[in-house]
Amino acid sequence: MLPRTMIIAALLLTPAALSAQQAETGAAKPPPPPLIIPPPSSREVALPGAPRVSPQTVQSDVSHAAPVNGVITLYGNQRCPTNKDGAEVAVCVRRSAEEQFRIPKELRNFEVTPENAAWAARIKGQDDLSGTGVGSCSTVGPGGATGCFVQNANRARAESRARAKEANPDLSN
Repeated sequence: MLPRTMIIAALLLTPAALSAQQAETGAAKPPPPPLIIPPPSSREVALPGAPRVSPQTVQSDVSHAAPVNGVITLYGNQRCPTNKDGAEVAVCVRRSAEEQFRIPKELRNFEVTPENAAWAARIKGQDDLSGTGVGSCSTVGPGGATGCFVQNANRARAESRARAKEANPDLSN
């Protein structure tokens, strides 16, 4: 407890000691800095109506729109960029103007997964789970095996379509 009380006492006495020192010195305070600082004489002041000097830029050999080691996608009637001499070679791919603000077809995922399936498809799937009888895949009731065959045939057809689509991707547009 002793160190804590000493620290508190030192903190309480510090402002009193500082104010006593200021009162004893009696030194005059320096004047406050001026509120308006004049501009340096080497710098020109902008005047209203005076002609403005525009900064000069250096022309580069490569156009700014061309990515390095890449392909530029053009939409609508845009032109493939080149440098001022026309010596730059840029690889450009043209797409329709409607595709400009859409996700590219290569990145779109058209496969329906349980996470992005429609609610109607989810409900339809749940209705088929509890069904019995003809057309259902259950061991209860007559004709249950026919429903299992239909489900397996639909699944196999969807898998074969997916394999064919992967083997022959649609490269149009």
